[in-house]
Amino acid sequence: MNTQVALWVGFNVFVLAMLALDLGLFHRKEHVVSPKEAGIWTLVWIALSLTFCGGIWYFAGRTPALQWVTAYVVEYALSVDNLFVFLMVFSYFRVAPELQHRVLFWGILGAFVMRAGLIIAGAALVQRFHWLIYLFGAFLVFTAVKMLFSKDEEIDPEQQGIVKFARRALPVARQGEGSRFFLREDGRMKVTPLFIVLLVVEATDLLFALDSIPAVLGISQDAFIIYTSNVCAILGLRSLFFVVASLMEKFHLLKLGLSAILAFVGVKMLITFFDIHVPIGISLGVIGGILLLAILASLVWPKAPEPGDDRESAKT
Repeated sequence: MNTQVALWVGFNVFVLAMLALDLGLFHRKEHVVSPKEAGIWTLVWIALSLTFCGGIWYFAGRTPALQWVTAYVVEYALSVDNLFVFLMVFSYFRVAPELQHRVLFWGILGAFVMRAGLIIAGAALVQRFHWLIYLFGAFLVFTAVKMLFSKDEEIDPEQQGIVKFARRALPVARQGEGSRFFLREDGRMKVTPLFIVLLVVEATDLLFALDSIPAVLGISQDAFIIYTSNVCAILGLRSLFFVVASLMEKFHLLKLGLSAILAFVGVKMLITFFDIHVPIGISLGVIGGILLLAILASLVWPKAPEPGDDRESAKT
């Protein structure tokens, strides 16, 4: 028990220390994150994550390590959908490029708390009520089908419940002031529009967690493996955002790949009812293969330009 507590505390202290180093030293001054800088940080987070996985392999064995890296890949892949939403939110609220890193930074801290609660509760419920694994499996298959047939629609953040609630319940300043989330205006403390953006980012992560956490529960019911793989994936996602922000349209078939991954994990959970268990090594191979196939297919068969884009091109 003491070892488990030490692992949880040690991991969170290390992550918070890395984030403090990130924000306090490398991003103390507001600046536009270049693709090169973001690429370096992405590699750093991936290297740290794989090193952590190596530690699990060394101390706990091969199976927990494979479960961890599979959960990490699934979470990383499913989190790509967040990037699309973040792009739209930042564009809608006209968040300056030099402020986006700070919003994502504080958004991650909130995600730690929310996901820790969901993961611990979910793992405990599945261990106590095993039939929930079938419910989660059916939910993932339903989500996969819904994702497959849903159309890409523009999201209007102003119509989201969190934005409406914030504007009604919180005193919002008329305009922001740099990267500040709070300021004094008309003699009272108010939240800035940037704080509203942060709330939207937090709400978005919570919604996506409702899909991704059941998915990783289909890979492992160990709360520590699920939580640490989630956290490591989210840490890398922040820098990945600035790497692929201009490349998202190129991977237009990735959505089909994510749908296939959700369906695979959902079916994998459901067939355990018949005592059929897919080895973790095969699961990792299938998930990685689906991702690679979706990326390669997007490059081989690029998305056809919209009619409106042709007209714009003709004008320029």
